[in-house]
Amino acid sequence: MKEFVYYGELFNIYKGLLNDANKKYYSLYYEENLTLQEIADLENVSKSYVGNIINKTSKRLDNFENILGLYKKYSLLESALEEKSLENIKKVIKEILN
Repeated sequence: MKEFVYYGELFNIYKGLLNDANKKYYSLYYEENLTLQEIADLENVSKSYVGNIINKTSKRLDNFENILGLYKKYSLLESALEEKSLENIKKVIKEILN
């Protein structure tokens, strides 16, 4: 479940960098919560084809995150909002900037 949420978040951040086919299948899987079989039936393709697209797109999203780190920075900003100590907030901001 944690992985599903993580990739859904990555998709929200980086979907503008994906081609239309990847966006379509990934959106059906992560946003519409359809199964691989449901997507395959809807698109008249095989379940394995859909699975391959989802896996390749996940790898691309991982690559984007490894290079750009936007999800990590977003998570750090969220944690800074929960901090009560100004000193801890400064530490989080410094970590983001580095």
